[in-house]
Amino acid sequence: MFEPSSVGHLPPVARRYLGHALAPGARLGTCARLTMTGTIKLASGWCGFEAVQVLRWDRGFVWAARAKVRGLPVTGFDRLVDGAAAMRWKLLGLFPLVQAEGAEIARAAAGRLHAEAIWLPAALLDPEVAWTDRGDDRTVAKFEAHGEPSELALGISSTGAVASCSLLRWGDLGTGEFAYHPFGGTADQERTFAGTTIPVRLRVGWRFGTPAFETEGEFFRCTVNTVEFR
Repeated sequence: MFEPSSVGHLPPVARRYLGHALAPGARLGTCARLTMTGTIKLASGWCGFEAVQVLRWDRGFVWAARAKVRGLPVTGFDRLVDGAAAMRWKLLGLFPLVQAEGAEIARAAAGRLHAEAIWLPAALLDPEVAWTDRGDDRTVAKFEAHGEPSELALGISSTGAVASCSLLRWGDLGTGEFAYHPFGGTADQERTFAGTTIPVRLRVGWRFGTPAFETEGEFFRCTVNTVEFR
């Protein structure tokens, strides 16, 4: 259970964030099952989707979704489990659209999971996470997990709500050449589930923090509808 005094040693913005995200006595769940709806940007444009995601901080995630592309159903999943990653998407449940796996995909998936720590704030209580405030509305959590180092920067409102998150994430941006690129997004709505408050409406993409985010980087918009923590 969360005890507010356990974050008393952290810098002010980090303390404000965690004290807002976790109510006194909240169960410190580092596994969650989320349902969400939204739109995702594909080659054909923005497409609606509905998805279920399971996050388990010590092992990885599975994101399974259904979307419509030009009126035709696309189903599949992205996953990272115990260091192995895969992406499998099919049109009409038969014709492969995306098939990817390997070390580079695993590194990219680890960066995604690190950004999604905003949905598992209890995971950021790990004593191996080093917090540094930058100003009065930004804090950075530095850690290494899932084979990747990260510096997760969080924009935090005066109430403690997450306004933005960003990090350098491994990816190829469609070029086939992998490197670290700015990745992140903004949040403008939050909800509380069993004592844990998380952002539930987000805009996410590559090149976050640059003008290119708005013009070409953003590719994911979602609203989290339900969360079960374990």
